[in-house]
Amino acid sequence: MAQRTVGERAAPVRAAESGLAQGGMARRVRRAVVLRRLLRHRGAVAGGVVLALLVLIALLAPLLAPYDPIAVSRTTLKPPSAQHLMGTDNIGRDILSRVIYGTRISLWMGFIAVGIAAVFGTAIGVVAGTYGKAIDSVLMRFIDALMAFPGILLALTIAAVLGPGIVNAMVAVGIASIPTFARLVRSSVLQVKQMPYIEAARAIGCADGQLIRRHILPNVLTPVLVLGTLGIAGAILVGASLSFLGLGAQPPTAEWGAMLSQGRQFMRTAWWIMAFPGLAITITVMAANLVGDGLRDALDPRLKY
Repeated sequence: MAQRTVGERAAPVRAAESGLAQGGMARRVRRAVVLRRLLRHRGAVAGGVVLALLVLIALLAPLLAPYDPIAVSRTTLKPPSAQHLMGTDNIGRDILSRVIYGTRISLWMGFIAVGIAAVFGTAIGVVAGTYGKAIDSVLMRFIDALMAFPGILLALTIAAVLGPGIVNAMVAVGIASIPTFARLVRSSVLQVKQMPYIEAARAIGCADGQLIRRHILPNVLTPVLVLGTLGIAGAILVGASLSFLGLGAQPPTAEWGAMLSQGRQFMRTAWWIMAFPGLAITITVMAANLVGDGLRDALDPRLKY
């Protein structure tokens, strides 16, 4: 009778451990399927190649730029030529060199701002969704207060309070994007909490910290990854907007938004000053959006490739 009682008590634990093992295997299989779908998505592959090239350009900027991006010369407002492939601006700086160096700042803007939003937004969403009740109410009211402002207006307000500068602009864009991540993660956590493997984890005595770290967080990172990839494009645009308005990168820093602002008075007489930075922003944003769309499609179980 004693052995039977012990076996009966051990059965739920064994079932819980078996459920957790099956859940881990299912996640590995799903990752392989997602990767295969992503590689078959032409838009995502094209966008990934472009982003990889942009990262390479940013890393090799000192080697690729033909001139010093902040060096002035007497060849002012010179149109594109063999000597200056993208022309020069009103004080003789080489546009190509400035566009190449601007790749660094714009990519940093996208990745750092999204990183700030993803880290803090995910933390808020996980805590609110896991613990619920009073904690959930307080955190979500704070997020609602942030969401009362449009994203660009909130970023402008924060940047104005912090002061002009590229670092402050990154922080402002990141803070403005936190509510979107927090809402998404909280919703995902509430869904994950109803899954059988969460009940299994609780049945074998997982503490809250271990439950979050090993079972909840890994299963809510997928939508965060998609949102983060799509958010890079938005962060680059907002960062360029802040620089255009004088709240981001300051002269003589080579940044695409600042270059657009500096060249707007020469729009009719020297079109190249604005055209090439604007084209760089367009290409970068399109590439990030293509990768984000590909991830979203690859993670959709209703689609088949």
